[in-house]
Amino acid sequence: MKIFRGLLMVAIGAFLLFCGLLKSNFIIYRFLVTRSQLFWGEGDKVHIFYVIVGAIIIVFGILFAIGIFNKQKN
Repeated sequence: MKIFRGLLMVAIGAFLLFCGLLKSNFIIYRFLVTRSQLFWGEGDKVHIFYVIVGAIIIVFGILFAIGIFNKQKN
């Protein structure tokens, strides 16, 4: 199950990364951008933010899938 959750995180991160790079008009991404513009303001800052966040989520998803964050029971 941890592999599935890790791959799901990678998919979500890839979605944010690619939508941020392409400045997509996909409805879910546009909704996220609209909400983020309240904090970041108008311009490309929001898209750069989603590119960075997407890359970070991909890395954590890979680490989660290979078991880096598993608790060891003694």
